[in-house]
Amino acid sequence: MKLMTGNSNLPLAQAIAQYLEIPVTEASVRRFADEEIFVEILENVRGEDVFVVQSSSYPANDNLMELLICIDALRRASAKRITAVVPYFGYARQDRKPGPRTPISAKLVANLITVAGANRVLSVDLHAGQIQGFFDIPTDNLYAAPVMSADIQARFKGRAMTVVSPDVGGVVRARALAKRLDNAPLAIVDKRRERPGESEVMNIIGDVAGRFCILIDDIVDSAGTLCNAAAALKEAGAEDVVAYCTHGVLSGAASARVDHSVLSELVITDTIAAYEAAEASDKIRILTIAPLLAEAIRRIADESSVSSLFD
Repeated sequence: MKLMTGNSNLPLAQAIAQYLEIPVTEASVRRFADEEIFVEILENVRGEDVFVVQSSSYPANDNLMELLICIDALRRASAKRITAVVPYFGYARQDRKPGPRTPISAKLVANLITVAGANRVLSVDLHAGQIQGFFDIPTDNLYAAPVMSADIQARFKGRAMTVVSPDVGGVVRARALAKRLDNAPLAIVDKRRERPGESEVMNIIGDVAGRFCILIDDIVDSAGTLCNAAAALKEAGAEDVVAYCTHGVLSGAASARVDHSVLSELVITDTIAAYEAAEASDKIRILTIAPLLAEAIRRIADESSVSSLFD
C-alpha cells in the first residue's frame, strides 16, 4: 500500500507512516501564482492501494480542493483503490436543512469526494452518524473514545468521575465514554442557543456536586459552549472540570477563552494540526490518534475487521 498526504496535517500523516513503517509517497502539492492548486505524484502508484490523509480543516476550501485533486491525480495514475482518510470532515455540521432555502453541504462534499474517484472513506468522530449514509461508497467512522478513556484512566483513576454531555445531542457520545469508564454516572447540560457561535446554559440534569466532571464533545470551535458548561458545573458544586474533544477547531479567540475559563484542562486530538495559540496554551493538551488511524488503515489494506478495534 501507499500513503499520500496533502498539506493540511503533515505531522499526523508522518506519524501514521512511522507506525506503519512505510514512507510517505513523494508528491508535490503546490499553488500557482493565482492560488490554483497543482498536484504531481512523483512515484509510480499503478495498481497500488493508496490512502490519502487530508483533513478539511481551516482553510477548509483549500484543503478540500487539495484532497479532491489528489484523488483525481491518483485515479488518472491508475491506482487500484483510493481511500480518502479525512480525520476531520469539514462541513459536517451542515448535515440537514435548518431552515428553508438552505443547503445540505455535508452531502455535497460527500458527492464531490465520490465523483473525484475515491473508493472508500475513513474518518474520525463524524459530527452526525447519518453522514455515513451520504456516501455511496464504503465509509468507516472511527471513534476517539478508546484513546480518551485510556488517557482518563491513566491520569484520573480513583476519582469520583461523572461524564457530562454539553448538550442533549451529545448524550449518545457521553454514554459511550461513561460505559468505558466503568459505567460512570452521566449528566447533561441543557442549553439554549440564541444565535450561531453563542450559547446560554440553562440548567444541569444530574447530580454533579462534589464530582470530578469530564465534559465530552466531538468539536470545540469557539469554545463558548464548553466554557459556559464548565462554569455552570462549577456553580452546581462540581469539584473539578476537564473537557475532552476530538476535533480542536479552536477558531478566533477560542484558546484565550479556554485559558480564562474555569476548565482545568482541555484535551483535543491531532485530527487537526495544532495552531500556535493551542500549543502555547497552558490548559490545552493534545492526544495523538495516529496509532488508531494507522491500525484502521492496516486492517482496510489487509481486508480484516475495523470494528473489532472498538471491542
